[in-house]
Amino acid sequence: MTDTLTFGGGCFWCLEAVFERLRGVERVVSGYAGGARPHPTYAQVCSGATGHAEVIQVTFDPGVISVRDLLELFFAFHDPTTRDRQGPDVGTQYRSIILANGDAQAAEARAVIAALEEERVFDAPIVTEVVPLDTFWPAEPYHQQYFQHHPDQAYCAAMIAPKVSKLRRRHAELLKPAYAQGDVR
Repeated sequence: MTDTLTFGGGCFWCLEAVFERLRGVERVVSGYAGGARPHPTYAQVCSGATGHAEVIQVTFDPGVISVRDLLELFFAFHDPTTRDRQGPDVGTQYRSIILANGDAQAAEARAVIAALEEERVFDAPIVTEVVPLDTFWPAEPYHQQYFQHHPDQAYCAAMIAPKVSKLRRRHAELLKPAYAQGDVR
C-alpha cells in the first residue's frame, strides 16, 4: 500500500533530486498545485498569475518511510522562513507549502512545524502553508528527473548538487542503495 504527499519549497528540481533518492519512495513527480488555473504550463506558473506553487508529489510506502520522516526532510532541505522565495528563486510559485492528502497528513504537518518552532530550529518564524490538496498537475516531461538528465547544467551544479551531497552526508541511512555511494547523480 502506498500514500502520496505533495509539497513545495522552491524549485521542484531541487526537492525532486532529494526525495527520489530515499528508501520507501516509489515515485516523485514535479508539478504544480495550490492555484486556480486548470492545466497550467511552466511559463504560466512562472508568471505568478496562476497562484500555483512548484511542488513535488511523492508516492511512498509508509511501512518503509513515514509521513513524519518525509516532512522532517522537507524542512531540512529548504528555508521555510522566507515567504515566496528560495535562494535566487523569487515569486509565489516558490513558496513553502504542504498540500495535505487528508486530515491526518495536515495534522502531522502542523505537529512537525510546532516542534520545529518550539525547538527554535530556525532563526525566524516558519511561514509554510498547510492546505488540503485540491488538484495536482504534473509538470511538462522535460522537468521530470531534471537533475538526473542535466547534472552539469549551471543551476543544477550550483543549487541541486550541494543538496544531494548534504543528503548523502547527513541521511545516508535513508538512501536507496543505488544512491548511497558514488557521485551526486
